[in-house]
Amino acid sequence: MLQLRILSWLVRVRLACSEDAAAIADIWNAEVLSSTYVFELVPRSVAAQERWLAEHAGAHPALVAMDGKTVTGFACLSPYRARPAYAGTVENSVYVGAEHRGQGVGRSLLDEVVRLAGAHGFHTIMARIADNNQASVSLHRSCGFSLVGVEHEVGRKFGRWLDVAIMQLML
Repeated sequence: MLQLRILSWLVRVRLACSEDAAAIADIWNAEVLSSTYVFELVPRSVAAQERWLAEHAGAHPALVAMDGKTVTGFACLSPYRARPAYAGTVENSVYVGAEHRGQGVGRSLLDEVVRLAGAHGFHTIMARIADNNQASVSLHRSCGFSLVGVEHEVGRKFGRWLDVAIMQLML
């Protein structure tokens, strides 16, 4: 049985499982096709999403937010860098379906990601926020993250050069 936690009076967050792959892919692919918030250019297949889920277990989990039986968003922890000296640092990602934004989904997911990072003994969490995504910057700020830098014009999508804000939370 998967862990299930109620994080606010409206949003339930649980560990993601393979049955969530199609719904996660739908949320991800909407961003790939229509926004500059992700730097991917090609949508993910459900099979690729299942492989991604298999990589996000243990200390680097993937989570989903639920409204009844509907996945409304997802989040994960990922290794920050491959070199061993970075082992105490993780990167977080949070994505919310467009029709569920502004309802506490992102906050519930990020709160649980931060809790899990601490429970797994990580020292710090990094967030890389693309293209001046003010909603994500505000969300991370509200959870205690600080802006530590900006990488200027490091990505290119839809004919535009894109910046990435780097935010950090010390645990």
